[in-house]
Amino acid sequence: MGIWRRLLLFGGVSLRAGGGATAPLGGSRAMVCRRQLSGAESETLKQRRTQIMSRGLPKQKPIEGVKQVLVVASGKGGVGKSTTAVNLALALAANDSSKAIGLLDVDVYGPSIPKMMNLKGNPELSQKKMTIFTAGYLLDYLCNLMKPLLNYGIACMSMGFLVEENEPVVWRGLMVMSAIEKLLRQVDWGQLDYLVVDMPPGTGDVQLSVSQNIPITGAVIVSTPQDVALMDAHKGAEMFRKVHVPVLGLVQNMSVFQCPKCKHKTHIFGADGARKLAQTLGLEVLGDIPLHLNIREASDTGQPIVFSQPESDEAKAYLRIAVEVVRRLPSPSE
Repeated sequence: MGIWRRLLLFGGVSLRAGGGATAPLGGSRAMVCRRQLSGAESETLKQRRTQIMSRGLPKQKPIEGVKQVLVVASGKGGVGKSTTAVNLALALAANDSSKAIGLLDVDVYGPSIPKMMNLKGNPELSQKKMTIFTAGYLLDYLCNLMKPLLNYGIACMSMGFLVEENEPVVWRGLMVMSAIEKLLRQVDWGQLDYLVVDMPPGTGDVQLSVSQNIPITGAVIVSTPQDVALMDAHKGAEMFRKVHVPVLGLVQNMSVFQCPKCKHKTHIFGADGARKLAQTLGLEVLGDIPLHLNIREASDTGQPIVFSQPESDEAKAYLRIAVEVVRRLPSPSE
């Protein structure tokens, strides 16, 4: 029972009569009047409700030049989401060299892409002629667009390129939403086959803003097998379903640790937790990534493992995940 209903039923809200007496709206003294709606009235009410609900929602507009957008998300931080996003982008390029790949970091408060992709500096600006239709007229204007930074063949854009490396972003929601809008609309990506978006953890304003502003081809949910992480991964998957974004599957990160000396395998964060969650959600696990020192060291040095050690078992795990992701995508509209 909701808090407001409890207050109404048990006298927490009252009406004061003209003589100063108080009449509680609870128990048998509360009177509710109802009228049965006809079929036509009910349908009209539903349509009206839909119109009101849709007023505040932004209209989705594709990112110019981008064929398909893939978001990599997690309910909880610290599960290896950014590492997965970086290596997924590199794996997509490695599996098909004819594809152009971009990587967008929309984690405004904690951008990781600049370090992992070994990129520094501010993006250059380019001017592009834009045309809009307003008040019955076609208007031309020049728009400044940021050029992505390029490394390992991947075009990258991040909030980390726009602020100093150790400078915290202490912004309120409106400023964050403005930054997200610029990252989505004021970047000159050229022509991309896939844009991989590294989302911040959670299910808040940024996730909703991205999901409602651009058409997303599919979402990849990253989680460790640990119950605490899986609870939030479940919420993340449900959020994407509510905003009508297809969830392609789960990546089970840090699935197992193998001792480099004795080769004994230990499931530090539990075993097959993501597989159980996938069954609950009616999804599939796209692949397992082991907990391995090489992955961490490669990320910290700005040389992701898919690029620096492409023949390693760890890199091959990311390459297989990329294959599974592409297999689940619809054919891009030309």
